[in-house]
Amino acid sequence: MGVKRGLLFGLVSAVLVLGPFFDASGARISGRTSTVVEWFDDANGKTIVPAYQYVQFNAYDLADKGYDFRIYGRIGDDLAGERSSSAKSRLYYAYIDKQDFGIDSLDLRLGRQFVTSAAGASVMDGLRLDYDFLDNYSLTIFGGGDVAYYEGYNAKDAVAGAEITGTFFKTLNLGLSYLARFDGGLLAQELYGLDVEYDINDLLYFYSETQYDYLSDRVSYFLAGIRYYQFSQWKARLEYLYSLPVFSSTSIYSVFAVDEYEEILAELTYDIAPGWRVFGRYTREIYPEFSDANVFEAGLEKLRTDRWGGYLSGVYRDDEDGQDLKGFKFHCSYLFNKHVLAGAGVEVDVFDRQIDYFDIDSSSDETTSKRYWVDATLFVTKAINLQAKVERIESDLWDYYNRGRVRLNFIF
Repeated sequence: MGVKRGLLFGLVSAVLVLGPFFDASGARISGRTSTVVEWFDDANGKTIVPAYQYVQFNAYDLADKGYDFRIYGRIGDDLAGERSSSAKSRLYYAYIDKQDFGIDSLDLRLGRQFVTSAAGASVMDGLRLDYDFLDNYSLTIFGGGDVAYYEGYNAKDAVAGAEITGTFFKTLNLGLSYLARFDGGLLAQELYGLDVEYDINDLLYFYSETQYDYLSDRVSYFLAGIRYYQFSQWKARLEYLYSLPVFSSTSIYSVFAVDEYEEILAELTYDIAPGWRVFGRYTREIYPEFSDANVFEAGLEKLRTDRWGGYLSGVYRDDEDGQDLKGFKFHCSYLFNKHVLAGAGVEVDVFDRQIDYFDIDSSSDETTSKRYWVDATLFVTKAINLQAKVERIESDLWDYYNRGRVRLNFIF
């Protein structure tokens, strides 16, 4: 058993053992456990059978001192004996949270946690402080070890950052943020962020995020959108996205040129009846080295108000390079009684793409991808349910394979 897996096993075991102690101390406890078994074939034809034990645990107001404790992780292994990266153990978060720490409006969070801002995001082992002041302002500072699931992790892999936000004219929210990431003690990334939200008379909602890569001296991410929602029955959205990959300055990939990606999206939704919604969406994909693509999607969605639920949508993608897509997505589920929910779905897409990417003389071939599945949920009690899903994936490129998942959930 590796060091990380042993650490996770110890933490999860401690949660299960100390749960009664937290309860006896007067703390309110809640959580969820999920036992999951999957099976599928990888690209090499090997059967992978990953199994996981997820545990989420929350303890509130420990010893009547206002401290909250939260942990979420999993123990994973492959029952087929294959060394699959998907079957690894993970510790997603484990931290102590305290509001009004020492002084009013100062909140503390210590441990493994997820931090995010317009400047960037990270999972870190460290300390975060949030302070509200002057009624309309908030300051956040954080720092600690930068957690990398698939790379090495040592004391010199660190992350630090800050964010200040403010509310102006009642509905204008502005945020400025900063994030620095260190790899082996060397400055690997330095990012600045700007976040803007503005609600105009409960009619229009404007939002924008900008990320600036200081080491490369360029904007690496920009999102701007506006949503119209004056009427309850229909809503409209218009959005622009610009994205450029950000590599660590210590990575070999930082010396290679990268392509930007731009996207324009327009969407309209309409509630035709209680629980019924239709939508139409147009996306313009903009590529610097390839022809742009126009993607159209329209569909019908049924929210579950009684027995039935599901969706049906059609997709058409057109571009001059021949990477066309024509397909549809469908899923329908039915609640038979208070104990059984079952459904089935299918996704069929048609692509025009080159099969052998390493053969410059090969011609384009039509590749059809299909996905069929059935799923069901058995509600044993309010706290226990069993979920299952079996699907078949077909492709002219990869032939086909079957995939399944069984999940037993217990909520406490």
